[in-house]
Amino acid sequence: MKVTKMTLANGVTYLAIPGPSVMPARVLREMHRVSANIYEGELVDMTFALLPDLKRVARTKHHVAIYITNGHGTWEAALANIADRGDHVLVLATGRFGHGWADMARRLGIGVDVLDFGNHGTYDFEKIRNALSADKEHRYKAVLATHVDTSSSVRNDIAALRGVMDDTGHPALLAADCVASMGCDRFEMDDWGVDIAIAASQKGLMVPPGLGFVFFSDKAAAHQKSLKIISPYWDWAPRANPEMFYELFCGTAPTQHLYGLRAALDMIHEEGIENVWKRHHTLASGLWAAIDRWGQDGGTMRMNIQHENLRSAAVTSVHIGAPLGTQLRKWVEANMGMTLGIGLGMSTPQDPNGDGFFRFGHMGHINAQMLFGVIGSVEAALCALNAPHGSGAVDAAAKVIASGV
Repeated sequence: MKVTKMTLANGVTYLAIPGPSVMPARVLREMHRVSANIYEGELVDMTFALLPDLKRVARTKHHVAIYITNGHGTWEAALANIADRGDHVLVLATGRFGHGWADMARRLGIGVDVLDFGNHGTYDFEKIRNALSADKEHRYKAVLATHVDTSSSVRNDIAALRGVMDDTGHPALLAADCVASMGCDRFEMDDWGVDIAIAASQKGLMVPPGLGFVFFSDKAAAHQKSLKIISPYWDWAPRANPEMFYELFCGTAPTQHLYGLRAALDMIHEEGIENVWKRHHTLASGLWAAIDRWGQDGGTMRMNIQHENLRSAAVTSVHIGAPLGTQLRKWVEANMGMTLGIGLGMSTPQDPNGDGFFRFGHMGHINAQMLFGVIGSVEAALCALNAPHGSGAVDAAAKVIASGV
């Protein structure tokens, strides 16, 4: 008989990455069912009832299209409805995912100008103003912005961006990537003047990967009608205003995912979206207090986004120095049964593999005791790895959590 080493990782594992997030038992129970009738009855009625509840989360009274895809698919879905081959867009990048959306546009034959603001901060609105003002012929059909970049964990001010666009009088559509932020960070589609917002099921919406959402305004719907070619699969018009049920998905409905989404939206609306945002911010603030303590007394850990008002409540990117980031991730997974996010998009010439970064995901189905499990696991890893760090992380987080209750 082979003798195995004792491990403390046995039991339920915990995924503390920025998506897919922890799936509530309530969601998984609803998904665990036989396939439903896709022509009439309960599934059809339930699905049409999902649409207004999805709009409530995005804070819009306009339109929503559901796709069987992930966040990258919603990039393409949005682009397919706002630009023809040869059109141009302006992309504002504050991390890996802004550049990803730009690359998607290029591969579709769309001209792309990128304003790169690095991966440690937010927009320079004066540079954006200058770029829009210089576009005298209004070549840009849309400005593509990332509300929260999942790699850098910066949260960009979309309302302020709308203000700059209005001040310059530029007619471009404003499109926001909300894959990481929807259902976690405050987002007000209509009040902020957003024309297109994209999201996916596997983060703040607490459903397994597989559903993508594109919310769009009347202005965006009118603009779409001017396009020369619209992909039949990505076309949002029949999905938002179907004559028959199958048009919602351009084919067979993702039945089990829809039941899971129903349960997830019920959970969000029972809690109240304002309370959901507050819960995320309170828990994130507790984590930030712990990270601040770990970075003291010779510790090397620091948050990638230094200004608190620019941080996302859904994800926190952390620098600790190579190779400690990778070592810490591997140690907590092997010994604590917890997985942290890799330093995606945070590589540097000195650290080409991003071994000095890792990310905390704290989105969707998360409460205080889950957060303290994460903090305690990282504290244990720092001790086991003999990594220099300040003390008092748990106490600092506890004080923040207690004051937010």
